[in-house]
Amino acid sequence: MIATIQYNSKKHQIDLSKPLDISIPLKASKSNVNAWYLDAPKIDPVIDGDWVGSVQEGASVNFNTINFNPHAHGTHTECVGHITKECHSVNKNLKQFFFLAEVITVAPEVMDGDFVISKKQLQTALGNKKRDAVVIRTLPNTKDKKSRQYSNTNPTYLQEVAAIYLKEKGVKHVLIDLPSVDKEKDEGKLLAHNAFWNTQGELRLDATITELIYVPNKVKDGVYFLNLQIAPFENDATPSKPILYKVM
Repeated sequence: MIATIQYNSKKHQIDLSKPLDISIPLKASKSNVNAWYLDAPKIDPVIDGDWVGSVQEGASVNFNTINFNPHAHGTHTECVGHITKECHSVNKNLKQFFFLAEVITVAPEVMDGDFVISKKQLQTALGNKKRDAVVIRTLPNTKDKKSRQYSNTNPTYLQEVAAIYLKEKGVKHVLIDLPSVDKEKDEGKLLAHNAFWNTQGELRLDATITELIYVPNKVKDGVYFLNLQIAPFENDATPSKPILYKVM
C-alpha cells in the first residue's frame, strides 16, 4: 500500500507494506538485552490458589504478569521527566508519532579511554539536512546488540557538545542503539540528557530520546519516515516500537 504524506509543504510517498522495525522485543530470558545492573525480565502466569493462568496448566486463558524495567530491558522512549524533579509523562508529552528521520551510521571515536560519538561525526553525517528525528547506528553493528549485557561495560555514549548540536539543529527525537546517550558511570551528571532537553532553559517537553534500538544492516543510511509507537504508560519512559518507512 502506497501512502502519500505531505510534510513541510512537500509530498512524499512511502510503502506501508514494507515497515522496518528497529525495536528489540522483550522476552523472559537471560539472553534478553539488559543494562543498569538488573536481573532479566520475568513473564509468569498468575497463580491464585490452585489456579494457574496458563492454558498448558489447564486454564482457559493465558494470564501473565510481566515484570520489567523500560530503561533496562529493551527499546524504550523517554522524555525530560527522566531527569527532572517534576513528573513529566512521555505519554502526555509525545503527541505526534510520524516524523521525517535520517538514519546515520557512526564508528565511535576513542577519547580519554572511552568510545564516544562526537559533534564532528554528527555534523559530517547530517550536513545541512533538516530532520525531526535522527536514528544513530553505531559500528560494529552485530546482531548480538539484541541480547547484549551492558552492565559494567562502559558502553559508547554521546558527547555533551554533540547533544547540544542536535538540540540547536532542531532535532526533536534521537534514537540510538545504546543503553544511554550518557556515560554509564558519570556521577549523575547526565550531560547529554540535560543538554538535549535543555534543562538549564526552557524544557523541551516534546523532545524524546529512544535507546536500545537495533538497526539491521539492510537498512541503509538516508531519509525515512519514522512512526514512533509507544505504549501508553504514564511514566518518564515507556516501551516503544519505532518503525521506519523508506521514502520513495
